[in-house]
Amino acid sequence: MKVTVWDTYVTKKDGSIMHFDIIAPDTINDEDVIHAFGKEYLKQKNQEGQQLTAKECRFCHVESLKPEWEAAIASLGYFIFEMENCN
Repeated sequence: MKVTVWDTYVTKKDGSIMHFDIIAPDTINDEDVIHAFGKEYLKQKNQEGQQLTAKECRFCHVESLKPEWEAAIASLGYFIFEMENCN
């Protein structure tokens, strides 16, 4: 399976920047769906309401599915790869 990687930078409520990737099956190419995945993740991190649009979240590349992403993608439809200031 191929997945798309969406590079995402969101300003948190405290003003710092969260950096994470939204990883989804390459069959999902609707930005609104990808942004909805990101907004759901932001809710889980108590960052609900923070702006997440095409300005904050951009398509980066396509790659092969990694085993550590498979369970989340199977159950949620996406995987979040946390990089900076996500906690």
